[in-house]
Amino acid sequence: MKAKKILKIVLCVFLALVLVVGGYLAYVFIDFHRLPDHQELPVARVGRTKPEAPKVGEPYRITSYNVGFGAYSADYGFFMDGGTESRAFSQDAVIENLLGAFDTIAEIKPDLMLFQEIDTDGTRSYHINEYTFAVAQLGAAYQANNLYYDFAQNYDSPYLMYPFSSPHGANKAGILTFSSFPIDSALRRSLPIESGVTKLLDLDRCYSVSRIPVGGERELVLYNLHLSAYTSDGTIATKQLRMLLDDMQSEYEAGNWCIAGGDFNKDLLGNSADYFGASDKEYTWAQPIPPETFEGVEIQLIAPLDEANPVPSCRNADGPYHAGQYVLTVDGFLVSPNVSVSGAEVIGTGFRYSDHNPVCMDFILTSS
Repeated sequence: MKAKKILKIVLCVFLALVLVVGGYLAYVFIDFHRLPDHQELPVARVGRTKPEAPKVGEPYRITSYNVGFGAYSADYGFFMDGGTESRAFSQDAVIENLLGAFDTIAEIKPDLMLFQEIDTDGTRSYHINEYTFAVAQLGAAYQANNLYYDFAQNYDSPYLMYPFSSPHGANKAGILTFSSFPIDSALRRSLPIESGVTKLLDLDRCYSVSRIPVGGERELVLYNLHLSAYTSDGTIATKQLRMLLDDMQSEYEAGNWCIAGGDFNKDLLGNSADYFGASDKEYTWAQPIPPETFEGVEIQLIAPLDEANPVPSCRNADGPYHAGQYVLTVDGFLVSPNVSVSGAEVIGTGFRYSDHNPVCMDFILTSS
């Protein structure tokens, strides 16, 4: 009798666990959703005086920076990259990292700024609205000198219970674009993502399109991107890139200037180890871009590199930053033929504020 009672209790506990786990999995799958394509984005600005439009023949600068939701200080390792952490170390750590990241960009004073992994409400970032934080900090740095900006959401996860000791939680994030020129309109374009279970680990991938009038009926079309990383074989990021390239080519053929920047999650140098040395661990999540990806388009990849002093744009956050860690360049730009590039570089921060270093590019809009 006693054995039967114990067996019954064990069975009830087991069934309860099955119901809890099954219910949670159902919640995760049911809650999964994607934002609609061609979503118009609101455009706002800091300042009261409308700035001038960009001019043909004038030099300008653009930066891109994946700030890693304010968590990735140099001593941080993320659980999905082989590390142990799932959240920022503290609320103060998020603020310190964001301040460092935005101050780094403000010192460069670019005309255009692209940011990725900006949380608006996240367990992992202690519910700091990093979007409004960025607007406040950069608006103050530019002394309220007329910054236009738009934001596209690319992440809205249900509450993720893993790791069990400190769950990643529920998080909303996106990509943020700033311009010292007037932005007439902005659009969110949904990118293809994998259809299997791995879609739960990826973001609601997209790129934003910000339209900046230049003169007459022509525009500078600015793209902010963050392509897929946590996928089964890496091909989906290539498909995403091809969609973007086709979009840029169409805009160029319509007479516009096109610039894209962001986190490609691809080895933009082809084999970064040739420049930064072999790593103590091998990872395959960032593959080179297949050459055929650019067939039929005139868009050029700008991979920032100073061959005399090469600096990587990204580290694999499997633990604190250290010599021999897997590093590479995944952040860069794309330009149409009527955009003349005079230089592009990675700004070395020692990964102090993020698992990425910011990248910048100097360019001129040409008349051709």
